[in-house]
Amino acid sequence: MTSIDIAMALTFLVIASTVFLYAIEKFEIEAVALGSVVGLILVFSVFPVPAAEGFVTTGDFLVGFANPALITVICLLIIGQGLFQTDALEAPAKAIVRWTRGRSHVATVPILLTVAVLSAFLNNTPVVVMFLPILTAVAATLGRSPSRLLMPLSFIAILGGMTTLIGSSTNLLVASFASQSSDLNFTFFSFTPIGLIMASVGSLYVLFIMPRLLQPRKTMADEIQGSSGKQFIAQISVGYDHPLVGMESVSGMFPALKDMTVRLVQRGEKPLLPPFENVVLQPGDTIIVAATRTALANALSRRQPLLEADAAGETSPNDTTVPTPGSMTLSEVVVAPASRLLGRTLPQSGFYAETGCVVMGIQRRSRMPRMAMNDIRLEAGDVLLVAGSEETISRLRGSRDVLLLDWSTAEVPRRRYAPRALTIFGAVVAVSATGMVPIVTAAIAGTFAMILFGCLNVRQAMRAIDSRIFMLVGASLAGAVALEATGGASAVASALASALQGQPPVVILSALYFVVMVLTNVLSNNAAAVLFTPVALNLAAQVGQPPEAFIVCLIFAANSSFATPIGYQTNLIVMGPGHYRFGDFVKAGVPLALILWLTFTLVAPWYYGL
Repeated sequence: MTSIDIAMALTFLVIASTVFLYAIEKFEIEAVALGSVVGLILVFSVFPVPAAEGFVTTGDFLVGFANPALITVICLLIIGQGLFQTDALEAPAKAIVRWTRGRSHVATVPILLTVAVLSAFLNNTPVVVMFLPILTAVAATLGRSPSRLLMPLSFIAILGGMTTLIGSSTNLLVASFASQSSDLNFTFFSFTPIGLIMASVGSLYVLFIMPRLLQPRKTMADEIQGSSGKQFIAQISVGYDHPLVGMESVSGMFPALKDMTVRLVQRGEKPLLPPFENVVLQPGDTIIVAATRTALANALSRRQPLLEADAAGETSPNDTTVPTPGSMTLSEVVVAPASRLLGRTLPQSGFYAETGCVVMGIQRRSRMPRMAMNDIRLEAGDVLLVAGSEETISRLRGSRDVLLLDWSTAEVPRRRYAPRALTIFGAVVAVSATGMVPIVTAAIAGTFAMILFGCLNVRQAMRAIDSRIFMLVGASLAGAVALEATGGASAVASALASALQGQPPVVILSALYFVVMVLTNVLSNNAAAVLFTPVALNLAAQVGQPPEAFIVCLIFAANSSFATPIGYQTNLIVMGPGHYRFGDFVKAGVPLALILWLTFTLVAPWYYGL
């Protein structure tokens, strides 16, 4: 047994072990991926394998971490973070929900079908990039977890890309290679009829069955904040230039405060209680409202005058206000036992002067007092919604009077930058979809533009980078290097050709699809396609059948990258925003891959007359 043979066997062992450990999810993905790279490096150090120049080195296994596809995915995640930080797509999402009257299937199915159609004529990566933030915003507006929508987005884009020659780079690659090796020439719609059958069957699963298999997974902060519809008592002081001056109540409510419950309007010494009939707001009124954190954050991001420095009854020495929404952070703190705040009102406490943070609202678990926020005497366990700069919020960690709830800390969306973010995003999608520049170039430029024009800062950009994706892609490309260097992938193809020799055409076609379908989820789909194109042509020649059926089989099988996040670039793009684990792709993707395999096995012999 030669050194190359031993290295090949050990490479298969490392890859199989890695996929197994990914699937059981007992260890962190990053640790497993790093262990995979280390294992391959050790194998090739002990059993050297020749390369074009010298031997395969450690550097060859690390090249994948600078792969253009990986850089593209990371940059697209940062651009998506820019859209999130500015709430740029909240208005379109609400419009879609209003149009569909909140029915989730009616809202999402047309969007996903549009993605499928566009993916047939455009590269599906920019299509997914275009619709990912829209679906995320729609999910938030509907109160649904994005995990139920984003994986279907990736899968249906892949299905749409299977139907035409330019639907994915894999289709073009296989068709080009086949035309060079045979007299087979594909036109734009050569395999569209059978592709539509495959895509239609797969879409039924993706739209109506798959969302039920996906866990409604959110971040811990999302789960804590979303599960409690708790409200804070807040107050708005109406000055002479306040936009609420002159507003009259309509049906007992004030239209500008539709997201808040007005509990009291204090006019001098006279309290006005609901229901409010023919009440016109005047300068000097103090409006006491009950509102969720989301409503208060939205008011901040729209620059509504709820956050003046004296909103909590305090005025700073220099009459300064809290930071502008561009640098605003919201958090929640709990009044600690034995705190100096106990028994005091906010004006008496000097909270703003001491911390630099403004109290936006007070939440009391036992009851919701109907009085001005300035008159509420604080008790242990009261939750204060505070706003300030990142630095002032961070300093609260050292306070003995309040306990900072770290999970609740979040920056207020920079909505005034939303037009910039949308312009940058639109430009990236446009130049990528038209092919004016490579998508990696557009993604890098878009990332720089998001930071340059203030849509997000460097720290927020770094937070958008998903370490799981980084390690997954790097490790999978290292495995591809090992398989190519040892001839492992070629050995699989040769073994398939030998095993199927003498079998009926239907059996050969089905087996070819299955093997390529499995490998495309471990290797890249393009690598599997290039590797098996000559094998498919040879199998067609062996059974004396036209090669078109075998090449189309290869195209569909290489696109069946549903079972792992590393199988296709769009899977990686949705992995972070959807908070998916490796096992989620196995759970939802394997049935789809098997459905398409069975569909092709039944339809192809009839369609091609085998």
